[in-house]
Amino acid sequence: MTDLQVPDVTCALVRQLIAMRTAPPAPEAVTVAKQCLLDWLGVTLAARHEPLVEMLCDELDGADGACSVLVRDRPASLLDAVLINGAAGHALDYDDVITAMGHPTAPVAPAVIALGEVTGASGAKVVAAFIAGLEAECRVANLLGPSHYAKGWHGTATFGCFGAAAAAGHLLDLDEAQMCHAFGIAGTQAAGLKSVFGTMSKPLHAGRAAQNGVLAARLARRGFTSDTDILGSAQGFAATQSTSVDRGAALAPRALPWVVDVLFKYHAACYLTHNTIEAAAALRDGTPFSTADIEAVTVEVQPMHMGVCNIEAPRTGLECKFSLRMTCAMALLGEDTFDEALYSDTTAARPDLAALCARTQVEPCAPTIASTVHVRLSDGRKLSHTADVTQPVRDLAAQQQRIERKFRSLGNDSLAAGTPDRIIALCRDLDRAPDLSNLLAACAEAVRV
Repeated sequence: MTDLQVPDVTCALVRQLIAMRTAPPAPEAVTVAKQCLLDWLGVTLAARHEPLVEMLCDELDGADGACSVLVRDRPASLLDAVLINGAAGHALDYDDVITAMGHPTAPVAPAVIALGEVTGASGAKVVAAFIAGLEAECRVANLLGPSHYAKGWHGTATFGCFGAAAAAGHLLDLDEAQMCHAFGIAGTQAAGLKSVFGTMSKPLHAGRAAQNGVLAARLARRGFTSDTDILGSAQGFAATQSTSVDRGAALAPRALPWVVDVLFKYHAACYLTHNTIEAAAALRDGTPFSTADIEAVTVEVQPMHMGVCNIEAPRTGLECKFSLRMTCAMALLGEDTFDEALYSDTTAARPDLAALCARTQVEPCAPTIASTVHVRLSDGRKLSHTADVTQPVRDLAAQQQRIERKFRSLGNDSLAAGTPDRIIALCRDLDRAPDLSNLLAACAEAVRV
């Protein structure tokens, strides 16, 4: 490191993260962090039979180790478990989001769960490490600004690698120099392209980010070296992957950690489709109409949506999750977009949905993050509704109820009887648990069906 009186951006960020260890996190941050972990466990366990999860488990089957693979009642090596759990947690694309960077929990939760298990960390330390990891990925995202994502990089993969490294460094008690090296090791591995959205490789991003971040922290603890200003170097991460670098945004003080701004998904599709789903559902609820009544539909979204979730004629359940036309059609027809089972190859092939998709246009002209759905009916009526689900919820008790409902919806029919309620209760009290053993035992029992 150079002049420590005027620290480089990596050092300055690392110091902020290390300072988070000296005081207990704010109660709001702890509550939301536990909600993130509960939500992530729900979507991870629900994805255990997804083809991509099966393939990863088969490929890595037989590895020795004592780290829990959540989607199987068997252990694996630390890094293999992190990879599998990370990919499984993002397999349904039903995990939480944050406007700063993408899917914040997907790369960080696998890291804290696995390292928390092997180190015997208390629940409180695991929660604090999770908060620090999410803080890191959001601050790196703010450093790089919007050009990184616009160019085609997947922030969950790239920023998530730093988040996993920061969380792992917190659990391993890395000092300042070690943390800077960990960031360097993480940054030189960070990758993930948006061109793979709608394929199995998108969930793989989360698993690799988690795995690379954990590896970075463990290597740094051994003395493995890297660029200690990976975020600020002339040929470092920000310089090569952004044209909108903003050091001030990365280091700006906040009253509460970034975790309190996490948004939870209540539709099992890409989050950028949720405004459209909500707007279409509102039209459906407000004015009853049949499929035959709909003459044309126009969806107005921000331009960035076009490269993320604008698959015009989805052929698979996974592609349905990244189709504004299909998710809008589902909502207009009254389908339960909350239900993960809806997003299937059978649904993609339904003639009524395909016909409505063909009568739908997507226009990249929305002036704000909100999306608007216009419906023209055959009797001449024109209906419109605008929706914006990007504002964080501050009623955390109400948010807890919705997340628990989602968890039970995902698990009550597929997990062992009684285990969903047990996992929910254990997550509520996670910050008071001596370790993760009871929670991981409940997850293992849940998948023995």
